[in-house]
Amino acid sequence: MTAPALSIVVPCYNEQEVLPEFHARIVPVMESIGWPWEVVYVNDGSRDGTMAVMTGLAERDPRVALVNLSRNFGKEIALTAGLDHARGTEGVVVIDADLQDPPEVIPSLLAAAAQGYDVAYAQRSVRHGENWLKRTTAAGFYRMMQRLGGRVQLPRDTGDFRFMSRRSLDALLQLREQHRFMKGLFAWVGFPSIAVPYERAPRAAGETKWNYWKLWNLSLEGITSFTVGPLKIATYLGLFTAVLAGIYLLQLLVRTILFGNPTSGYPSLMAVVLFLGGVQLTTLGIIGEYLGRIFNETKGRPLYLVERHLPSSANGQVAKRPAA
Repeated sequence: MTAPALSIVVPCYNEQEVLPEFHARIVPVMESIGWPWEVVYVNDGSRDGTMAVMTGLAERDPRVALVNLSRNFGKEIALTAGLDHARGTEGVVVIDADLQDPPEVIPSLLAAAAQGYDVAYAQRSVRHGENWLKRTTAAGFYRMMQRLGGRVQLPRDTGDFRFMSRRSLDALLQLREQHRFMKGLFAWVGFPSIAVPYERAPRAAGETKWNYWKLWNLSLEGITSFTVGPLKIATYLGLFTAVLAGIYLLQLLVRTILFGNPTSGYPSLMAVVLFLGGVQLTTLGIIGEYLGRIFNETKGRPLYLVERHLPSSANGQVAKRPAA
């Protein structure tokens, strides 16, 4: 079977409500481009009828490929599974099924990449359907990552939605760490990249799977996966605390020599003890985050297990890239 030129990778978790509309919109977009293509749907242990919807799409459209994971592994792992099974010879497009990233932007990504870029990433100029708190925290996270990332610069206001050439994808697939922050991995592999601005739409149907707790944990993954900044901060915090303790000890000695040694107040003593205890526990927590990641990496477990894989059967003669 000849491989298609382009693979569309779509990780899904409980997306039965929006998946039919997504497929209905992706088909005319891809047909207008003229590339032989496939769409790889990854079912990440959904608990609704997502797998049944995927199976129905595959029965009606031979360009649909299915990857059903044995359980829920999380979006970052599901996305990796889809990229592993993508057969596109020219490259892949990563997109979510919720239609917040409009499929109609894909031709713009391909046109931008045709100018000589390996990666064309969609950059959000407007975020419709999101409240001010989510927009503010997202902006703060991206700016913090840019400061802490060092040589790996995470583009601002950029998610997973992007086109990647085959060679940049092959480079990405060499990275097999357990704790995966895909936005950071996309940036880490490098290669010539270009931003394509777009307006992010509200979710078409269903409910978001990303509450603030999950977003917080994802941000921890990103920070600890791509920078040792928190460890450095803990070091400086400990040094700063030691300096303060030294100053306090010095003034205590001076006061004792000059004015004697009156009994210190209990509240001030408790404040100092609790402050130092908080610093120590925070430092231990930061070290524990990194140590836990080392522990998970040393076990050497596979990233995911596939319960079922149904490849696409679309004709895949490689087409030329469209002109810019």
